Amino acid sequence: MKVYQTDEIKNIALLGNDGAGKTTLTEALLYESGVIKRRGRITQKNTVSDYFPVEQEYGYSVFSTVFHVEWNGKKLNIIDCPGSDDFVGAAITALNVTDTAILLLNGQYGPEVGTQNHFRYTEKLGKPVIFLVNQLDHEKCDYDHVLEQLKNIYGSKVVPVQYPLETGPNFHALIDVLLMKKYSWKPEGGEPIIEDIPEEEMEKATEWHKALVEAAAEHDEGLMEKFFEQDSLTEDEMREGIRKGLVSRGMFPVFCVCAGKDMGVRRLMEFLGNVVPFVSEMPKVFNTRGEVVPPDANGPTSLFFFKTAVEPHIGDVQYFKVMSGTVHEGDDLSNADRGSKERISQLFVCAGATRIKVSELRAGDIGCTVKLKDVHTGNTLNGKDCENRFNFIKYPNFKYSRAIKPVNEADTEKMMGALFRMREEDPTWEVEQSKELKQIIVHGQGEFHLRTLKWRLENNEKISVNFEEPKIPYRETITKAARADYRHKKQSGGAGQFGEVHMIVEPYYEGMPLPETYKFNGQEYKVTVKSQEVIDLEWGGKLVFINSTVGGSIDARFMPAILKGVMSRMEQGPLTGSYARDVRVIVYDGKMHPVDSNEVSFMLAGRNAFSTAFKNAGPKILEPIYDVEVFVPSEKMGDVMGDLQGRRAMIMGMSSENGYEKLVAKVPLKEMSSYSTALSSLTGGRASFIMKFASYELVPSDVQEKLIKEFEAKQEKDD
Repeated sequence: MKVYQTDEIKNIALLGNDGAGKTTLTEALLYESGVIKRRGRITQKNTVSDYFPVEQEYGYSVFSTVFHVEWNGKKLNIIDCPGSDDFVGAAITALNVTDTAILLLNGQYGPEVGTQNHFRYTEKLGKPVIFLVNQLDHEKCDYDHVLEQLKNIYGSKVVPVQYPLETGPNFHALIDVLLMKKYSWKPEGGEPIIEDIPEEEMEKATEWHKALVEAAAEHDEGLMEKFFEQDSLTEDEMREGIRKGLVSRGMFPVFCVCAGKDMGVRRLMEFLGNVVPFVSEMPKVFNTRGEVVPPDANGPTSLFFFKTAVEPHIGDVQYFKVMSGTVHEGDDLSNADRGSKERISQLFVCAGATRIKVSELRAGDIGCTVKLKDVHTGNTLNGKDCENRFNFIKYPNFKYSRAIKPVNEADTEKMMGALFRMREEDPTWEVEQSKELKQIIVHGQGEFHLRTLKWRLENNEKISVNFEEPKIPYRETITKAARADYRHKKQSGGAGQFGEVHMIVEPYYEGMPLPETYKFNGQEYKVTVKSQEVIDLEWGGKLVFINSTVGGSIDARFMPAILKGVMSRMEQGPLTGSYARDVRVIVYDGKMHPVDSNEVSFMLAGRNAFSTAFKNAGPKILEPIYDVEVFVPSEKMGDVMGDLQGRRAMIMGMSSENGYEKLVAKVPLKEMSSYSTALSSLTGGRASFIMKFASYELVPSDVQEKLIKEFEAKQEKDD
């Protein structure tokens, strides 16, 4: 295979909703470029994308597929991404290592919530966008309506380059207003018949051509002047203008294709090869030190590893982008993240599961390798005198969690190993061994996301597992001041144990003044602060511990033991056994024995005094509250809002955003347990949401009562 130079390489992310036809389009692109000899079909499970068993089992894409096509002396690296929001990590990764996004639309539905989400990511990353309307042969396809929707959402930047002469089962021809030609196909598709535009279409085509010329001229002063002088541009000038418009996101061209019949595919590849920006024309990438790393084939070698796939009989297949320099088969490189040395024994370019050996790859190119010793997703390998590291990929927060447990407890270690390996493939899976909840919890983007994880554990790793709802990390606190005394006394022959602690507890808040006096049952207690310790609790909130003893009632050396006793109760609150937070403790008096007092005695006295005082201080349970944003079609707004209110949500606001409604709410985590499934069911999969932790808030009294009863019942059962 030819070695491609940096200015001959284009990197493209193929995005779109489930059902848009990305896998079918991939087959057509590969077939037309000669990489494959016959097009596979999803129903026959023989496609280049979706080749993993889990994808064939469920019938939807789970992983991104990296492939390349060679066209007119250019190399197009394309990453076909899963459409479901559950697998958004693959789309975000792809957008970070490519330079242009194709947003594929199903001709019968037009822009969907998945389109909106993907577009939002392109916006954040400043990537050019091409809209591609597919399935023009579907009887419910309405191209004009799709175009109208796109313009309503994304404005005048949406500029059609093609339009079909008719849609539905008879679709076989389109007008290209860039080239001003009619393209038509025989029933088998493939190579088009190119003719002059028919007379009856000339007026419409000329009008659309003029709009395209104007949009192309807008992004270059020289072209704009020429357009004003001559009212037209040459084909090459238009390409130049469109390329600049793409780079600046000043225009979003719209193309047509019928991937299932292989119509319009060649023309699309022509445009991709001739017009979309090269790697060298895109904004520069920075390393972690803030230094620009230009895509220069003569610069120092730097490879960024963005994807790991585990394939049967091969093991880890590592995908990378050449950020700088040139990599050769046999190169020795250093891992900037792990400090290890690696040899690139084999280099490949990819077409799904098919890999083609190459001797070298240059800056801007995408390839893969195998049999590396210690390389993980997100690592950088460098050549001599190069110390680049990259961390530009930012993944979204998780939205769905389940506690996971192997059916056979002896498989726990094996399961954890498999989970961490799978996280290499998909960084949006998170694995948490919760000391607090005493559960292993897997977090992901939705029910489907975790379902595929379970399927792979059971089918690939032969580990049977169960999912259950994770426990909620409640917190406990107090709402008023309380006082308690406790004497620990034990005599058993020889030396005994003695410690007495008098203690006040009260709620703590930031900036709280030091205490002076307290009143309990008509009696006043004066406090003189001798020392204060502020402890930032690892689970959030604070514990403030004050020594206010006078006259040597308790020796200072016993204070750490009392604090230790308090901390042991903070780690297991009396209401639900959850962590306690935001409490101020004042030890103001006590007694000790010259012989029998020791650390253990004061630890036990401190623990029990704290426990008694805590229970008398108006204890309350706090629950985690999340900020939730839901993107929903306007006709489903009422259903979604009603459902949220049934989940104890507090609606904070509503707004319209690019044709969709956005709902903002604060919702208890407890109520979000199966929200992704419920939302999908309510809206037919047309809505999406994001959530992130906001704060801890008091639970309603009825909920508190229920939680305490559940905890007491569990304790009785355990006893």
